Order: sequence, then structure tokens, then C-alpha cells
Amino acid sequence: MPFAYDVFKLLHVLVVVLLLGNVTVTSIWKLYADRTRDPVVIAFAQRLVTITDWFFTFWGIVLLVAGGYGAAWIAGLDVLRDDWIVWAEVMFALAGAIWLLLLVPIQIRQSRLARGFARGGQVPEEYRRLSRRWIAWGLVATVPLVIATWLMLRRGW
Repeated sequence: MPFAYDVFKLLHVLVVVLLLGNVTVTSIWKLYADRTRDPVVIAFAQRLVTITDWFFTFWGIVLLVAGGYGAAWIAGLDVLRDDWIVWAEVMFALAGAIWLLLLVPIQIRQSRLARGFARGGQVPEEYRRLSRRWIAWGLVATVPLVIATWLMLRRGW
């Protein structure tokens, strides 16, 4: 394989690690921030969720796709017919749909609510309810990402 294949593959693998790490760590520290019940801590954590989502998740997805399709193209793989790639794409699309249709709207609503209590106001029950939904759907969205990673590793790139 040419050197370019190794570069695309390395990019793809590094971004998979960063993306899974980001979604996992963000969920954990947000969960613990919410458990403090301290409005200032919760608002700060919510702000960081938004920042890390745009910086790591959004750009991670862009680089993940570029690395994966770049490596597949150089290797001559058919991304529409090789079963392991198709199933990985389906899992990735499922996680993306959950993120775009459920998690992002929840985060937007939580961010707006958090701005209201950022300086020490009361954390409304709506925020807590949305947090529980965000954690639950975040876990659901992580499963297809792990499955896609397993498919890639099983293939033995």
C-alpha cells in the first residue's frame, strides 16, 4: 500500500479514538457536574459540552469520514458493497441521526436554560429532565459507534 494509505488510515484511527474518548469523557464529567446540584458548576459544564461538541465531535466526524473514505479509496475498497464497510456506515449514520435529531436539540435547550442559572440561580426541573434524556440517548448513540469501531478492527485493517 502507498504511504498515503497509511496516512489516511492513521488519521481515521486517531479520530475514532478521539471521538469515542470525547463522547465518553464528556458524558461522565457532565453527569458528575449535574450531580453536584451547583448551578455554577452545571452551567460551566454545559458550556463545555457545547464547546467540545463543536470542536471535537463535529470536526472529528469530518476527519473520520475523510480518513476512512480516503483509505478505502486508495485500497480499492468498495464502500457501497463491502459488507463490513456498509454496516460500519449504517452504524455511523445511526449514531449521527441520534446526535443530530435528539442530542443536539437537547443540548441547545439545556444551554439556554443554563445561561439563566449560570450566576447561581435555581436549576429548573426541566434542565434535570433534559439531562437524564441526554445521558440516556448519549449512551444509545455511543453503541453504534463502538460497533462500527469493532467492525473496522475485526476487518483487520
